[in-house]
Amino acid sequence: MTKLTSQPSGRLLYAQSGGVTAVINATAAGVIEAARAKGVKVYAARNGILGALREDLIDTSKESRAAITALRHTPGGAFGSCRYKLKSLDANRAEYERLIDVFRAHDIRWFLYNGGNDSADTALKISQLGKAMGYDIRCIGVPKTVDNDLAVTDCCPGFGSVAKYTAVSTLEASLDVASMADTSTKVFIVEVMGRHAGWIAAAAGLAGEGADAPPHLILFPERVFDEAAFLAKVKATVERVGWCTVVASEGIRNAQGQFLAEAGTRDAFGHSQLGGVAPVLAALVKEKLGYKYHWALPDYLQRSARHLASKTDADQAYAVGKAAVDYALAGMNAVMPVIVRSSDAPYRWKIEAAPLLKIANREKKMPASFLTRDGFGITAAARRYLAPLIQGEAALPYGKDGLPKYVTLRNEALPRKLPSFKA
Repeated sequence: MTKLTSQPSGRLLYAQSGGVTAVINATAAGVIEAARAKGVKVYAARNGILGALREDLIDTSKESRAAITALRHTPGGAFGSCRYKLKSLDANRAEYERLIDVFRAHDIRWFLYNGGNDSADTALKISQLGKAMGYDIRCIGVPKTVDNDLAVTDCCPGFGSVAKYTAVSTLEASLDVASMADTSTKVFIVEVMGRHAGWIAAAAGLAGEGADAPPHLILFPERVFDEAAFLAKVKATVERVGWCTVVASEGIRNAQGQFLAEAGTRDAFGHSQLGGVAPVLAALVKEKLGYKYHWALPDYLQRSARHLASKTDADQAYAVGKAAVDYALAGMNAVMPVIVRSSDAPYRWKIEAAPLLKIANREKKMPASFLTRDGFGITAAARRYLAPLIQGEAALPYGKDGLPKYVTLRNEALPRKLPSFKA
């Protein structure tokens, strides 16, 4: 972490990266409102770092105060996002030179990158640009990921809301299954996001407590999938309860280390594309046990469900955006505002600065103490950690048509000053 003594004049550039969340725009609102309060103009990069490379920049000063405030309850990414990972300076110097050219052309002195693990890595690389290329730029990584797998921070903005959605949906769907189990579905399987860490799946455990309460089985990436143990647990549950709800992380693997849902393709970051673990599990249940089943894949629904957002999560998302501006204007570089928990009950938290070096390219998985001995549930310690994060309802304004009133920004582009660049 470095702190510079002088504060330059200039513009602040904000960008959103990776999969968006129900509350990432609350962070954007925190950034823009905090910067406006200090007389700093904010530009936004359209579609993340690609907007910076393409010199596709948005002038947020053209947006009204009411529109920026409305971002606090609007899901999606208001400025567009992307999955694009910068290579090292040595591997692709042209991209870094382009970024410096764009920053210089528009007098950008602060860059705030709002994203997860790969975005933290990008933020760290850009934070090192000034020294390497002779330009005064400070970069702040801003936390966001539904996966909750960023190191150092107690939790990640975006997670509390997807956790609430997952727990509520598991509870409600299970009541449906229980109603029809005598003559219909015996096994219901929900697949949730989580490639390497099972935080979202764990949140489903808040839906109920006890051997007969759903979810009856949770499958975590942190545990090797044991087919025999899984089938035995499902069978025993159906025989005892009459039905069974299963929640599975998309990233569960077999003993050979292979994803059960491997699709054979890769995304822009080089990650394996997963084809759906729920239908794989459902087919197994049908073949080996003969039970009637249904499965569900919430996919984008779980991360965009602003109507079920956690107030705690929305408040934290706004707070990290505001803190990021404070750190940037204080001359900090290569840091991230992280959430620090001081108490479980009552839940208390604060924001502190942490070095990006301790966050980038690191992944926080579920601790062993959060998983039950059989690997199919969460412990009391996990409940103490998870429960505060889904607390509170983040109210929405509704229109006469019964739908939420979300905002669509003007996103007026700045005039380009440089030749085009293909990224």
